[in-house]
Amino acid sequence: MNAREAAPLSMPEDSLPSTNALGSLKDSILHHICYTLGNDPFKPSKYSAFMGLAYSVRDHLIARWIKTQRALYDTLAKRVYFLSLEFLPGRFLKNNLISLQMEDEARRTMADLGFDLDELEEEEWDAGLGNGGLGRLASCYMDSIACRDLPGYGYGIRYDYGIFHQIIEDGYQREHADNWMRRGNAWEMQRRDHLMPVRFFGRTESYRDDEGRLRHRWVDGEVVMAMACDILVPGYGDEYVTNMRLWTAQSSREFNLEIFNQGDYAGAVQSKVLSENISKVLYPNDESTLGKELRLKQQYFFVAATLNDILRRYRKLNRSFADLPNFVAIQLNDTHPSIAIPELMRILMDEESLGWDESWTICEQTFAYTNHTVLPEALESWPVDLLGRLLPRHLEIIFEINQRFIDGLRNRFPDDAGLPARVSLIGEGSVKHVRMAHLAVVGSHSVNGVAALHSRILQQQLFRDFHNIFPDRIVNVTNGITPRRWLQQANPSLARLITSAIGPDWICDLDRLQELLPCAEDAAFRKQWIETKQENKRRLARYILRKIKLGVDPNTLFDVQVKRMHEYKRQLLNVLHVITLYNRIKAEPQGNFTPRTVIFAGKAAPAYHKAKLIIKLINCVANAVNSDPHVRGRLRVLFLPNYCVSQAEKIIPAADLSEQISTAGMEASGTGNMKMALNGALTIGTLDGANIEIMEAVGQDNIFVFGLSAAEVLAKRRDGYDPNHYYQQDEELKRTLDMIARGYFSPHEPTLFASIIRGLREEGDFYMLLADYRPYMQAQEEAGRLFADADQWARRSILNTARMGRFSSDRAVMEYAEHIWHVRPLVFR
Repeated sequence: MNAREAAPLSMPEDSLPSTNALGSLKDSILHHICYTLGNDPFKPSKYSAFMGLAYSVRDHLIARWIKTQRALYDTLAKRVYFLSLEFLPGRFLKNNLISLQMEDEARRTMADLGFDLDELEEEEWDAGLGNGGLGRLASCYMDSIACRDLPGYGYGIRYDYGIFHQIIEDGYQREHADNWMRRGNAWEMQRRDHLMPVRFFGRTESYRDDEGRLRHRWVDGEVVMAMACDILVPGYGDEYVTNMRLWTAQSSREFNLEIFNQGDYAGAVQSKVLSENISKVLYPNDESTLGKELRLKQQYFFVAATLNDILRRYRKLNRSFADLPNFVAIQLNDTHPSIAIPELMRILMDEESLGWDESWTICEQTFAYTNHTVLPEALESWPVDLLGRLLPRHLEIIFEINQRFIDGLRNRFPDDAGLPARVSLIGEGSVKHVRMAHLAVVGSHSVNGVAALHSRILQQQLFRDFHNIFPDRIVNVTNGITPRRWLQQANPSLARLITSAIGPDWICDLDRLQELLPCAEDAAFRKQWIETKQENKRRLARYILRKIKLGVDPNTLFDVQVKRMHEYKRQLLNVLHVITLYNRIKAEPQGNFTPRTVIFAGKAAPAYHKAKLIIKLINCVANAVNSDPHVRGRLRVLFLPNYCVSQAEKIIPAADLSEQISTAGMEASGTGNMKMALNGALTIGTLDGANIEIMEAVGQDNIFVFGLSAAEVLAKRRDGYDPNHYYQQDEELKRTLDMIARGYFSPHEPTLFASIIRGLREEGDFYMLLADYRPYMQAQEEAGRLFADADQWARRSILNTARMGRFSSDRAVMEYAEHIWHVRPLVFR
């Protein structure tokens, strides 16, 4: 009999809870089960119990949120608005309980009601509001904004469906709809009286105002309503609560009654359906013209609603718009929200009747832009024809911004004739397009990269011309992660061990982890550290068995690469190592090999066929390895489907070796590297992104670094890189590639992976896997040898965790606050 079946009844069958929701947590839960959900609290289901608890926790959040909002108005604090097309918060229940310091009370209360809190948490689906690192970083920053009592809000879209739910069928990725809202969302508050009109299409017209000045206005077109949905974000252990305001699309008309009465029922609601598609799904496929239009609609939709909301709040202060930058800071999280720059210009000029120069000064002082990529395909651009049709007034403004900018450059740099074309906001290719990253750089007072190397690449390569034009504009703020989510919540056993050694202050001051350094030399503490890691590995092993019906040995080295599938992240290089190791074990059955379990997880974009083929290859290799008795007990390979935040919380605490092996110079920062190192994994990685700063922090002896540097990658490309040289010179590499090429892992379809081999040998190996193959093998051998010495591995693991303080998102947001936003923490009276 399980705990649920043996549980006592929640309350006497002939009574009902009080209509007053305040009081004890148990009373509040029963109240919401009865009066919010309309269910009988006599014997609630697991789902009802979860929802009752969630609503009860939200009650506590609302009370604190109201207090926070009153304090913000009372102090006239400058506010930060963090605009991001995606957030990836994961599940809310445990995070909110920990922040409110209610976890122990909730655990006792739910046990009294017959439920296990950890099992109850599984009732909650991950919020489908983001995809990968960009959205998870945004959520970490919202956590730290709240924890540091900064007057900030997040703004984005409340998608009905996440990017997709990944299924693996016959080794292939299949995408199913991620209907994360189908059972409702207890955490959001829909503001149905808070609707913002958003216009699309139409035309512009010019006129003279009462003073004879030439003015412009945007008229006609179609209007979609944006409804605000607030999700509350608590600080840790205090009264501060802020919110994400996410917009969902509502049609301005429910349906056409005349068409309905004529019998065309589908046609009667067509306008409503098309309007509400805007917030239907994260990142719709943009291969088609309609897909591109929908993506641009999404970006403008949330930007327009957000600016409307910001200015609504600002107008309450009764101050001139010249003061706006003293009360408002807007952070553009990547290029997606950069259409906000011409939108604010439109509002200031067309609706508030300000002149161009004053409007531009206000915009430039208000906006800041974070760049997250050096990949050319990820630097957004929109066809001029599409943008002009969808947002005609904005294209006019962008043309004017560009003309004034270029005219100024010709005066400042008369000897550089090519400069205007290189930095123009308009690209003049076969299809004229608007360069949104250029717009963001020109229209912001600050532009930042997200790791020291990344920021240098922005200054010296990607935005070199802009750095010459605006020498103080491009700065660095290295990314960070929240220790509340990624250590205290995800790894409670390790968090308890750390707290037992140094106290709890590290939770909000991660630099305090340095106090663990002496513990690395304590044999008894190292033993506890090893036991804690083993506990997490056993937990993950149970999850893997439940998820994909594959048993793994927790005593093996857990070699983990979990991240978005992309060629530059080089999951394929990891596969080459797996095949090489497989061959070595088969060739030398009695050899001294460190037993290893290689764990992959990550989603490929639906239209990214090469990345999806690599997933298939991983699964084919896994099938061959896992079914071969010659390597049993020594090598196991698996791909976990549907990687998400809640899955990461199970994998990361169990990782021994953290794979951060991107081509040097291509990863902006990475935060998975920080999460795993914080949880005691040792990193194997290239000199890329934040890996460099992690190496500087933990020491070169406590990380396995290999491969070309970013400068060496550029030099090889410049001087002529020949991947076949490595193929011919390295017998193990040759054998590994030939096995893939001749169908060893796909005997029923021998040429299945021919395009992968062709990309490596005949099409230039752009991501330089073959150049880095042998150094990677050597680094893996070094990692395997060290893991065999459990005590020494534990020592280095402790040193990794102890030196991760600088990678807290609390540090990152305070750098933004001081140097970019110019805001201070709110002080409650």
